[in-house]
Amino acid sequence: MNEEKVAPSPEEPGPFHRFRDRVRRNPLLNTAWRAAVFAVGATVLIGGLIMMVTPGPGLVGIVVGLAILATEFAWAQRALHRAKSAADRAKEKAFDPRKRRRNAVLGTLAAVVLAAAVAAYLVFYGLTLPWDIEDPTFWT
Repeated sequence: MNEEKVAPSPEEPGPFHRFRDRVRRNPLLNTAWRAAVFAVGATVLIGGLIMMVTPGPGLVGIVVGLAILATEFAWAQRALHRAKSAADRAKEKAFDPRKRRRNAVLGTLAAVVLAAAVAAYLVFYGLTLPWDIEDPTFWT
């Protein structure tokens, strides 16, 4: 009654690999599989590119799209490798103490300039809340 599950040996392929090998043996199924992988990967990749200019996780979409394409296409594996290398270089550059200090100073300076601009606006024009406006025709 106490049957222990035995893990497959490293040499024995898993169910997905057996399925994929069976598909590779049939040229029509292999072409259909690659077309489907290309369609899904390209859709996710294009969605990631669109999200680079619209709100959304664009970089995640690009990397996931390339990862999907890399399961079947060598050119996508190379592109994914280059993207990972660029991300590692950017991470190292972002953690450089001099650049972090510079970015902190620039961020603080930008916040001070913005606060001064808001204060100057309030001094010149005052703070009039929408519910304190007496002339309703102003809004029409």
